Amino acid sequence: MSKPLQPRDAVQRMTPYSPPTGGRADKLRLDFNENTVGCSPAVAEFLRTRVSEGLLSVYPEYSEAMRALTGHFGAREREMLLTNGTDEAIQVLINTFVDQTDEVLILQPSYAMYRFYAELAGAQIREIPYRAETLAFPLQELFEAITPQTRAILISNPNNPTGTAVKPEIVEQILARAPHAAVLIDEAYFEFFGWTALPLIGERPNLFVSRTFSKAYGMASMRLGCLFSDPENIAMMRKAQSPYSVNMLAALAAGAAVNDREYISNYVKEVLAARDLLYGGLEQLGIPFYHSEGNFVLVRFGARAAEVRAQLAEAGVLVRDRSHELAGCVRVTVGTREQTTRFLSELGRIWH
Repeated sequence: MSKPLQPRDAVQRMTPYSPPTGGRADKLRLDFNENTVGCSPAVAEFLRTRVSEGLLSVYPEYSEAMRALTGHFGAREREMLLTNGTDEAIQVLINTFVDQTDEVLILQPSYAMYRFYAELAGAQIREIPYRAETLAFPLQELFEAITPQTRAILISNPNNPTGTAVKPEIVEQILARAPHAAVLIDEAYFEFFGWTALPLIGERPNLFVSRTFSKAYGMASMRLGCLFSDPENIAMMRKAQSPYSVNMLAALAAGAAVNDREYISNYVKEVLAARDLLYGGLEQLGIPFYHSEGNFVLVRFGARAAEVRAQLAEAGVLVRDRSHELAGCVRVTVGTREQTTRFLSELGRIWH
């Protein structure tokens, strides 16, 4: 009997990433930081009126989407790459600029796909933990970790799951400290935070900024992201990207999404009000938490974390246990005030 093929060493060493995506229908989904009410009605209407047999039979063409999105983001087409979610943005960046055994710096805890794609490339990964207790950004520790071999630094801003964020002067210091490295500022939660590194694109050739349509825009199932950088970087990354990796429907629908600015503005305002409501409810219950700049809050349930998550799930409320990274911590997505009230009601029943 023949033996199975041997995968690359890098793949054998990897730990599978298996998010709990099954059985979420008809639940209060506070576990994946998605928009909890859905995308703009303009997006659904756009798809209903534009989808046809003929459209689905041809390979994607992106010029219409590029015009809409570069206008929205204030970027030039030469500075933007459409990607299949932020995941592909990370993958293309790593594939373009990181060789096997190069160093990649990531913060810990942070988005799992940074490690995933760096490991897949065979890179040497150095993790810099957020500071204990406060979860403050470890700037000095990051500086000390940068070496001539560092080829990429991957930063979520605001960071998932801690909710902490860094301001412009910190980003500029990192860019200046590592001019030889690709510095990714992943702005998946920009809409809830309000500051962006995009204006620095023309000044710092080692800066990369990613955005997603999976969070505030409510289009997670369509898998669309954007990656911004210096035109020369974008040209090189286009060489490393499949020419049709982005679904045409996702690209076209994004134009409808960004044009409905009122919908996004209203949703963000609702989330920020609900986040304050969540803070107040947790304080009343005596449950510690970390203040957040995103649409989620990291809550410290201590030794009861797994129990609370399981009992909430039984009540139809899904949250994400992050105890494997931060002992006793559970991440709770912030949706509407009505949804937050339901969460607090179920939590109160369980906690006491």
